[in-house]
Amino acid sequence: MDKVKIALQYMLPKHLLSRLVGKLAASEAGALTTAAIKWFIKQYKIDMSEAAQSEPEAYKSFNDFFTRALKPGIRPINSVANIMVHPVDGAVSQLGPIKDGRIFQAKGHHYSSLTLLGDQAEDAKRFEGGDFATIYLAPKDYHRIHMPIKGTLSKMTYVPGELFSVNPLTARHVPGLFARNERVVAIFETERGPLAMVLVGATIVASIETVWAGTVTPPTGKQVFTWDYPTVGPDAITLDKGEEMGRFKLGSTVVMLFAKEAIDTFAEGVEPEAVTRMGQAFANLKDLPSAD
Repeated sequence: MDKVKIALQYMLPKHLLSRLVGKLAASEAGALTTAAIKWFIKQYKIDMSEAAQSEPEAYKSFNDFFTRALKPGIRPINSVANIMVHPVDGAVSQLGPIKDGRIFQAKGHHYSSLTLLGDQAEDAKRFEGGDFATIYLAPKDYHRIHMPIKGTLSKMTYVPGELFSVNPLTARHVPGLFARNERVVAIFETERGPLAMVLVGATIVASIETVWAGTVTPPTGKQVFTWDYPTVGPDAITLDKGEEMGRFKLGSTVVMLFAKEAIDTFAEGVEPEAVTRMGQAFANLKDLPSAD
């Protein structure tokens, strides 16, 4: 059955299906929209008591519901200076060192950090010998993405690609999954060096947004696009630890890349399949060099 599911993904018109679902999710269909939201809540056992608006009728579209805000304070941000926090609610897929420019996907599968970053060689060099973490967001999860550490945006890259599902089954069977799918790469400058936040698209993920650019995809194409941003001055975009940086309309995956020696150790309990909650401790950062 697993082989059949994977084979169907290769055959399906994934982009067409995803854009069609995206139009439906964006529509404001009144009672029909509310019924779809109620079905989704029941099907995936979503805890609406955490949502800023807990009643299904409060959402005009399915997208509004899916990208719902949480109640203030429901995800407190760990304020310890040398602690990096989880950027999303989800589950750890994999994490560990970037070895010879390769990232571990699942048993028997690795992929290139260069390819993941849209073949931007200078960007890839900045993460040589560093670490990575991949976090999967299930349909039931909160789908806003937050900063794991304070950073200033320096570059964004849109990379066209496939739209395979990114669930654990697909990760185990589709080679180079996260470097094949459509994605948006945001690179930030932090006190611990560069940080790459890679927002990976997937089947029926109708849109990827960032707080500074709005909707990045769709539309899609076959060309890689890059945008550079000033890191100093009044136009610099600096986001604090825990501040929202983007969102998915329907579920997907975030891959983070960290500079060499930025991370000392991952926090206790942070390992493959571990549940993540935005704002909780994710990693212990190495001490900054002394100013003396």
